[in-house]
Amino acid sequence: MSATLGALLRRLEPDWSITLVERLDAVAAESSSPWNNAGTGHSALCELNYTPQNPDGSIDITKAVRINEQFQVTRQFWAYAVENGILTDRGFVNPIPHASFVRGAPGVDYLRRRRRALADNPLFARTELIDDAGEFARRLPLMAARRDFSEPIALNWAADGTDVDFGALARQLIAFCVQGGATALFGHEVRDLTRQSDGGWAVSIRNRRTREKRCLNARFVFVGAGGDALPLLQRSGIAEVKGFAGFPIGGRFLRAGNPALTAAHRAKVYGAPAPGAPPLGALHLDLRFVNGKSWLVFGPYAGWSPKFLKHGHFTDLPRSIKPDNLLSMLGVGVTQMTLVNYLIGQLRLSEPDRVRILREFVPSASDSDWELTVAGQRVQVIRRDRRKGGALDFNTTLLSAADGSIAGLLGGSPGASTAVPAMLDVLQRCFADRYDSWLPALKEMVPSLGVELSREPALFDEVWSWGTKALQLEAS
Repeated sequence: MSATLGALLRRLEPDWSITLVERLDAVAAESSSPWNNAGTGHSALCELNYTPQNPDGSIDITKAVRINEQFQVTRQFWAYAVENGILTDRGFVNPIPHASFVRGAPGVDYLRRRRRALADNPLFARTELIDDAGEFARRLPLMAARRDFSEPIALNWAADGTDVDFGALARQLIAFCVQGGATALFGHEVRDLTRQSDGGWAVSIRNRRTREKRCLNARFVFVGAGGDALPLLQRSGIAEVKGFAGFPIGGRFLRAGNPALTAAHRAKVYGAPAPGAPPLGALHLDLRFVNGKSWLVFGPYAGWSPKFLKHGHFTDLPRSIKPDNLLSMLGVGVTQMTLVNYLIGQLRLSEPDRVRILREFVPSASDSDWELTVAGQRVQVIRRDRRKGGALDFNTTLLSAADGSIAGLLGGSPGASTAVPAMLDVLQRCFADRYDSWLPALKEMVPSLGVELSREPALFDEVWSWGTKALQLEAS
């Protein structure tokens, strides 16, 4: 998110002074690291929690359409960035089919209705329903091996999905900013944010290696610090963060690099969330491309730690509890026992338990091919709720001060592929006096800006073809 905002501002205002403060020693070593997220390039093609079933049996596609619209904005910016030298290596994004996977007659019926609900929307028109065992085996041979096909199975198959290495993407965006004159301070930690009398901010930072302290003066601050964004915004004292709290949820995955396995599974396949699991708990078996190598990743299995970052502190959670958010925390504690029980159950899983769950997707899985990896921390947003005291929110929340001098991002996002629309929102909120003058340049970067592509099929086809060519995303 921060790298995207920096690249946008560098393009719009090349003379502005920009400083990046990163507490680790490298770009994208936390949430944007390819091993710390799903890398799905989320476009809502396969995530079933984005297409819930209504009480009357109809399928609500509203959220799926909204997230896919956001992805189209990001995809266009990536295409523009490649054509204009902002991104010099297309290897951060690769074409890979996305599929939704169900077992049992009720699940198959749901996928049929889901496909019908999406069929008339141009963003999803190419999605297929596959309920034939032979075709299933042709497309997903690893999942078909030793499978008992007496149980009904089905897929919604979208050939136009992507795999995204957000770490590689972020490194290129930051490199573009630095080459344009931005300063990057690695191994530096923001310790405090103090509003100045002129409306700007004094940013107190400390070198984590030498312990040297210094202060930066900024007219605008963006807090894109992953799980650590909440404590930093709390230190700023802005009214907009009052009442917000955070609940950290970790993730673990099984990983396999055996070429015979990766060759037999060329897709990202998402199942339905297990009973009691949060939306981010939907199991999926993904082909990933990391540093030019193919991997299979299965999970997530939930983990828990009071840390707000993978490289954080065990005091992160208790130190985030303030008088203004205590009721929010207590309210969630009372109402989210299902989530608590789910987390406890996940923490009790043994290695054989994890492989047993893997075999629901890969019946032929061998323990020796898979290793357990620890993914990044996600700090889910807790909001004030008048009725419950507090409510757990699994969406992304963009906070900004009333005067637009500071903004930050809370919560787990539907994927960093939504980074461009989120950062365009930052520009519109925080630079309202300049935004209109930036629109011509922004529309060069995102030709469909301000248009719902699901309502403009011809424009969608045009920008989709342009992006596919620029990013070399022709599906195999």
